[in-house]
Amino acid sequence: MTAAGRAFKYGDNVDTDAIIPARYLNTSDPAELAAHCMEDLDPSFAGAVRPGDVLVGGRNFGCGSSREHAPVAIKAAGVSCVIAASFARIFYRNAVNIGLPILESPEAAAGIEAGDRLSLDFGSGTISDGTKNSSWRSAPFPPFMRRIMEAGGLTEYVRARLTEAGDSGAEGGGS
Repeated sequence: MTAAGRAFKYGDNVDTDAIIPARYLNTSDPAELAAHCMEDLDPSFAGAVRPGDVLVGGRNFGCGSSREHAPVAIKAAGVSCVIAASFARIFYRNAVNIGLPILESPEAAAGIEAGDRLSLDFGSGTISDGTKNSSWRSAPFPPFMRRIMEAGGLTEYVRARLTEAGDSGAEGGGS
């Protein structure tokens, strides 16, 4: 699993209200959330982000409430990955649940600048900055997390596993 895109960089403690302002929590429509992603922190973000781009943050990215709307808004905006020095635990879990790849690397978060062209290899945890000819490592996703990400999130992963189990049970010829 790989990704490539341009970096959008933000600082420490980017909270869920900055990612998707509370006034938009009356919808769960991903397209609507994407249209307002990062609106109060960076009004140009939703219009400038392109599929595959990468969001880079500092320490404690995604802190604040436990709303799943925040990673949904980021993913729906076309962001292929969030790289940060560290993540709030609930944001990390919500990102995995909805299939938004996240990489924790304090060195990459410090070294990447807005506009840098990045290439990511989730299997090896390699973050390459083509603008600076630099690279950093992050812990690669364990195989089970890669399968969840590739499936598009936990719900789709479980759905596929249940379908597989049902298919293999039907072929087993049991009575």
